[in-house]
Amino acid sequence: MSTAVTPVRPPASGRPRPARPRPSLVLAGLLGAVAVAAVLSVMVGARPVPPADVWHALTGPTGTENDIVVSSLRVPRTALGLLAGVALGVAGALMQGHTRNPLADPGLLGVTQGAAFAMVAAIMVFGVTSLYGYIWFGLAGALVASVGVFALGMAGGGRGGPTPVTLALAGTAVSAFLYALTSAMVLMDEQAMDVFRFWQAGSIAGRGADVAWQVLPFVAAGLVLALVNAPGLNTLALGEDVARALGQNVALTRTVGVAAITLLSGAAVAACGALAFLGLMVPHLARPLSGPDHRLLLPYSGLLGAAALLGADVVGRVVARPGELEVGVVLALLGAPFFVALVRRRKPLRL
Repeated sequence: MSTAVTPVRPPASGRPRPARPRPSLVLAGLLGAVAVAAVLSVMVGARPVPPADVWHALTGPTGTENDIVVSSLRVPRTALGLLAGVALGVAGALMQGHTRNPLADPGLLGVTQGAAFAMVAAIMVFGVTSLYGYIWFGLAGALVASVGVFALGMAGGGRGGPTPVTLALAGTAVSAFLYALTSAMVLMDEQAMDVFRFWQAGSIAGRGADVAWQVLPFVAAGLVLALVNAPGLNTLALGEDVARALGQNVALTRTVGVAAITLLSGAAVAACGALAFLGLMVPHLARPLSGPDHRLLLPYSGLLGAAALLGADVVGRVVARPGELEVGVVLALLGAPFFVALVRRRKPLRL
């Protein structure tokens, strides 16, 4: 008596795909990483603060020098880093999803150059000199530049609304134009040049708690729009024709996505400057954990962005003691090799 054995066919790729961890475990791990980065951000600096003193400053401050350092400098800096990291991480994932471009970052919509132009104009035209004054101009410039890019992309996209290609082309053109105007202005004003150089480097140092409170409403609104946009972005990943056949309003989905990107990246850039590569790197680190589902990719990217930004800020304080490297410089030093590795990958990048 013979028994027939049915051969088992291997997967098309030749090897089985590893199972992704449970979302609850991933979220717990990412939250733990953010917590560790936040604790280090409060403790580490030119003046190290022991854990016991940190706890004392947070729970029962008595006006000691460590209490002042923690409550007035370290905690606001950490809070702003958390907000900016979450905002840029989520904005980067949205930008790559909407443009279908694995090398896209939030600055592709003209946000960075729009903020820079408005802040320099505020200094030269209106005589604004304080951070708390020109941050509003930076936010307004980021919003206006993004709306202009979206309008140009919509004009080129026809009745179906802006396409990934028209958005990318419009963003590149607007960014180049605003960069040229900003460069011309800073060459004529020494004060504007000094502010622009510091802002262009990217930093979360020297910002009080007021800055974090100023950008919080915009980040919160952007996160709500991003979560609303996630299911529609999943449908768009199947192709615009398929999305329309499934009843998806493509133009509305694009509009909500661009609004979320504008609010998130505009708030972060206006407050902290041009934090290079963060919005590009983080979604690629999160995607192996989440897969293509943007309902998981967006929160994963936000948490990774917060942990990465705070971690880079801590590294900048350690390597240049008693001074420090700006977090934007550290991110660029880490992000450039990551960018080269993405370009040199043998396998095509997947979104």
